[in-house]
Order: sequence, then structure tokens, then C-alpha cells
Amino acid sequence: MYDVVLLTLGSERDASGAGCGSGEACCGGDVAATKDRDDRCETPRVPVLACADALTARGARVEAVTARSDAEIDDVLARLDGPARPDGLTWPDPDSKIRLVVAVAGDAQLRAVLRRLVRRYAPPPSRRPADLAGNRTVPDLPPIGVLPLDPARSTTHRDLAAQLGLPRDPAAVAAAVLDGTPRRLDLLRNDGGSVTLDGALLGAASEDGRPLHWRGRVEVDDAVLSDGDDPLLACVIGNAGGYARLDDVTLLADPDPSDGLVEVAVAVPVVTRSRLGRRRVRLEVRRARGRAASVLPRDEAALPYLDDGVQGELTRKRSWWTEPGAWAVWTP
Repeated sequence: MYDVVLLTLGSERDASGAGCGSGEACCGGDVAATKDRDDRCETPRVPVLACADALTARGARVEAVTARSDAEIDDVLARLDGPARPDGLTWPDPDSKIRLVVAVAGDAQLRAVLRRLVRRYAPPPSRRPADLAGNRTVPDLPPIGVLPLDPARSTTHRDLAAQLGLPRDPAAVAAAVLDGTPRRLDLLRNDGGSVTLDGALLGAASEDGRPLHWRGRVEVDDAVLSDGDDPLLACVIGNAGGYARLDDVTLLADPDPSDGLVEVAVAVPVVTRSRLGRRRVRLEVRRARGRAASVLPRDEAALPYLDDGVQGELTRKRSWWTEPGAWAVWTP
């Protein structure tokens, strides 16, 4: 039988720096008073307890860990290391009897754990081993069980677990981890040192939420979606479909997190005039698919973005590339 580590991200991690989401601590849930939030984080959430009970009932040895820093996450991930290699690289154990379940209040928390996995197992370019696939910079990362902390999912946003059809019931998550199979998924890495599981939405908005024009050069492999002169309302770097739509506009046509490609779209307002001379504005969506994408802002102001729900600002060129099948989730 397996040893299972149930990992929850604690309240002391910095939300903006650690990538756990903006405006709330890593423990997730609604943002309430600080004391209430911290008390909630120190007490295991009901889905975590229910999942632990279901795993224990099946004979698994369960340990619940609350990580409040990157170092504490790394301590958990170290248990997934494989035997020592002749080249001295740290590599995941493909036959590990330890299974990891990450309790998440949103995609940003899952992303935070994947960032640490990549940091742990990605070899430096100067020590690239011969057994690493030519289209990858990381080995096959260990499969992860995903335990959503909001089984009811009362919001309209479809998180990655919902998009992938993963179970939300704690007992079903436990069954998937013990009896299921790993589903391998693509991972987006970027030259800012982070990763993207679902997608990134780039664009500015006014105080009342209206999208504002910005300019930037957007490329996908050899295709240029914008040369930097067009006024853009939005740009999506999509691995999955969380940012496929902007209001009533479809940006990504067919995002697939397991096809080895990134889908990119830009929304460009185009002014036309009717026969009567009336001015009309329609939204032109340009799309492309490829192995890599880049965005170079042309405006002086920083370009706001959301990456797996984490807020940030872009002031220089950012490049993303696909790592096909690099990570995996346990599925029923």
C-alpha cells in the first residue's frame, strides 16, 4: 500500500511572491478578517480531513502537511526523489510508493507546487542528460492528486480541475490517487522563471472594468499576431481553457492541455463604417498555435496580466514554451 502526503499551503506564504493568488492567503477561501483567515488555515479544512479518512480506510498511510514556505514544500517534494544517479542530478522516482495530494483553493496554489517541482528536477542546461527528451527541459514530473477545497464550486470560473473533469469529492479523489491512472499534461515554462498550467491573460482595464487599448508585439513560433502597432484589448497565452472567453468573445478556439502546443489569441478592435457613414467597432480575434510564444510590450506603462489567477505586471519581453506531457494528475 502507498504512503500518501496530503499537502496544504499555509497562511504564512506570501501570495504575490509565491504565486498563490492575489488578495488572499495560500490557504484559500473567502478573504475575511486576518484572524479568522489564519485560524481557518491552522485548522485542516473539512475536505482534507475527509480525504485523509477515505485514504486511511483503504489502508494507506497518510500524513497531512501544511507548508508555509517554499522550503517546506521542497521538504515534501524531496520524498519523491529517485535513487542517486551517476551524473549527480536529482531525478523523480518513477516507481515511488509515495503519492502526493495537493489541497488547492485555486489554480494558483497548484501552480505554486509545480513551480517547486520544476525548480527541483529541471537540470541546468550545462548538465543536460542524454535520457531527457529532446523537446523537454524537465523529466516526467511525479503525478499529483488534486483535492479542490471548494467542492461545490459556487463561482462561474471553471478551474483546471473542472476543465480536466477531475473529481471534487474527497472520497473520489482518494480513489483516483490509489486506483487511478496518471494523465500527462503539457506545462508552459517562461523566461521569468515561472510556469503556467492553465493560461495567462494580458491586458489593462479602467477602474470601471472596461478594457483599455495597449500595444505589443505578439509572436507564436514564426507567426506574428501583432507587430506592435495595433491597439490590442487582450492577449491570451492558453494551455487550457480558463481564459478562452473574454465576456462574450471567444478568444481561444480549441485549447488542449495535452496536444503539445500553446494556443495564442489577440483581440484587436477594428473600426468600420456602414453605407450611411455610421462608425462601428468590431473585434477581430487573431489566433495561432505553436511550440512557443512571446509578448513584447510597446507602451511605457507596465502591462497587467493574470497568470493562473496570479496578478502581475509585464515591463519587458516575456517568452513561454511548451513542455509536452511534463506533469500529470491522478484520474479515475
